[in-house]
Order: sequence, then structure tokens, then C-alpha cells
Amino acid sequence: MPAGMLPETRLPRRPTIVSVLDIGSSKVVALVARLTPVEPGEALSGRTHSVEILGFGHQRSRGMKSGVVADLDAVEQAVRTTVDAAERQARVTVESLIVSLTAGRLASDTVNASIVHNGAPIGPKDIARVIAAGRRHSAAPGRSIVHSLPIAYSLDGAGGIADPTGMVGHKFGVDMHVVTAEQPPLRNLELAVNRCHLTVEAMVAAPYASALSVMVDDEAELGAAVIDLGAGTTTIAVFNRGAFVHVDAIAIGGHHVTTDIARGLSVRIEDAERLKTMYGSVLPGISDERDVLSVATIGDDEHSGPAQVPRSALSRIIKPRVEEILELVRDRLNASGYAHLFGRRLILTGGGSQMNGIVEAARRILARNVRLGRPLGVAGMPDAAKGPAFSAAVGLLIYPQVAEMDLVDDRNTQLAMTGTGGYFGRVRQWFRESF
Repeated sequence: MPAGMLPETRLPRRPTIVSVLDIGSSKVVALVARLTPVEPGEALSGRTHSVEILGFGHQRSRGMKSGVVADLDAVEQAVRTTVDAAERQARVTVESLIVSLTAGRLASDTVNASIVHNGAPIGPKDIARVIAAGRRHSAAPGRSIVHSLPIAYSLDGAGGIADPTGMVGHKFGVDMHVVTAEQPPLRNLELAVNRCHLTVEAMVAAPYASALSVMVDDEAELGAAVIDLGAGTTTIAVFNRGAFVHVDAIAIGGHHVTTDIARGLSVRIEDAERLKTMYGSVLPGISDERDVLSVATIGDDEHSGPAQVPRSALSRIIKPRVEEILELVRDRLNASGYAHLFGRRLILTGGGSQMNGIVEAARRILARNVRLGRPLGVAGMPDAAKGPAFSAAVGLLIYPQVAEMDLVDDRNTQLAMTGTGGYFGRVRQWFRESF
């Protein structure tokens, strides 16, 4: 059973249109897709609907820094342009979206809750009750709850139960993974979207979304860590026994490599990005000293011409920064207490994972089996958008299929997404109407 699904819960069997928005530090992506219910076995395991892209918008990000809104007007304009392109291609009008979240210093807490049960077989209502009890956990001052997901259940002290439906007991408990973020970055991100006359119907932690799009079932069940190397942030999601159990974020990413190149070679940021993409490598090659790159340095006049730089100089700049990022990831994973849960399974995704040699460097520094993760099981994506850089955007389309547990609560319980104007109430209503 995939993380986030309520046992015995099924989405209504009808197609629906879903719109998503991934606002990153380097790019903004909008997708409009049709989710069509499929029979078990016809889609990837754990998914209830097939996903067909109807509209795609892609724009260079402006006004974002390390996942945080730094220029509200610039972000608003980038969102408007991107969503408009997706609307035109899909021939629909977008009014609300699911939005990715990397900002706000994402953090994890594990919450335990229990209720007294009458000894009758456990049913969906009992599961909803115990989850509601777990959600009474409030976030620390200044932080908001982004996700509240069950990890495992317990009956009369016996834990580790994945699906308690039909079982009997008197004390019914749940362990929940609560993801929180600082409130101001969330509010500013929602404000930027609202200024485009769009409603944020759900915010999804970007590492969770990326993991949903790149992991296969065996990895989630046996335990795996997904490392999303973005432009401004590097995020971590850990899964075990099919459940999302830990999240972390580091405010450093691929753009820092680009700025290192710009400073080291005295070139413009745009040229540094091009050099990194076309010629950059984490691992130096045998011929790098002989290969010469023409570099237009800042301050060159038309008579001097471009400078000639050996390719090895580029690798010498890239390698230390990438190793620093990977070492930070290693230290965060070791400090999390979850390193033993995912064993040797690690997936790299995000735009930064496309640098030459980074998978090999990750294997060496993290001492684990590492593979490159690309979005799985989505039809209609443009060829240019099928790579790891679009994992989070595609994962946002998968999220509605596993979101029921994240949104179900006891009717008498008020969920606390503080500071976002009834956020969870809107989310629950939207998912119930759409699915």
C-alpha cells in the first residue's frame, strides 16, 4: 500500500483534470493533465489513474532564491507566463493548482497517537479517528504543517502494522510523519500565485513529489532515499515500508556550481550555465588538459577575442562544490537516524543530477548504490521534459492518487495549517469534488 492511501479507500471512477505548478530557483513549470482511472495492473503499482499531459508551460524562473520568493513581482510574471502557455496548449482555463514547496526549512517530526477501541474489527472510520488524533499535534510557533502522513499502526502495543483493516484490539495507535515548514515563505509563495488570480489548492514538499515520480515499488517498500539536486536547494526524502518517513533540505544546489564557474573563469552567469551544461564534469577526463574551450570573459573587447581555457579548469571548479553538496547530504542522512532504513538504495534526481560524473561521485562519497531517477509512467510529456529536472512537476500529478490519507480527518477535528486562510479545508473540499 503506497504511503498516503487510506486502506479500503478508492477514488471515484471518473476522469479529472489536474493542474500543477513547480516554482524552482531556475525554472517554473506548469502542467495540465487528465487523470483517467484504470483497472488494477494497468498502471504502475500504487497508482489508480493514468496520467496524460494536455498542456505544458516552461519558463526561466525569476525572483526566486534557494526556493524562497525574493522578488514578488518577478515571480508573479514568471507564473503568469508559464500557466498561460499550459492553458493555451491544453485549451482549458486554470483556476487552481497543486504547488511544489522547497522553501521554509522543511523538517520532520514523528508523532504517536492512540484511541480506545471497543474490540470490534477496525474499519475506515476507526482509521480516520486515530489519524485525526495524531493530527491534533500542532506545529511549533512560526511553522505550518505541510504533510501529516501515517507511517504504521499498532494494536494493543503490537506495532509495525501496515494495514489494520479487519483486525481487532482495544488500544489502536498510529505513528505519523509530520512535515512542517516556516510560515513566511509559504505565505509569500501562495501570495505570488494568488496575484495571478489562481488558487493554491495544495502545497506538496518537492522531495516527496520527486520521490513519487521516480521510485519503483520495491524501492519504496525496502527503503530508499531520493536526493533532488535542484538549482537553489538540495532536498532529501526517505521512504521505508512504502511510507514517507523523513525529509530534509539544504540551501545549496546547482546554481552555486554555476556561480563558482562564473567567478572562477570571470564569465557571465548565462555563459557559466552553458559551460556547465555542455562541457562540465565532476570527474576529470584523460583528455581534459588537451581540450580547449573558448570563453568570453567579462570585460573582453571585440579586438582581444575569447580566452582559451583548458577543459580541466572547468572540472577543477565543479568538483569541489559538488563534493561539498554530496558530503552535506551524507552528513544529513547519517544524522537523521534513518540511514539504516534505506540500506544502499539511493536515487539522484533533479536538474543538478544531470551533470556528467555526478552519479559516480555520489557512489564514492555516499558509499551506496546510486541510480539516476527520471519521471515514470506519464504520457504526453515533451521529449525535452522527460529528464530528471522535471521529476517534481510530474510527482505533483501523481500526488492526488496518494493524497487521501494526507487529507482525511475526523469531521469534528480542525486541522492546523496556520496562517494560510483555511488551506486544509480548501484542499479537502477540492479533492473530494475532483476525485
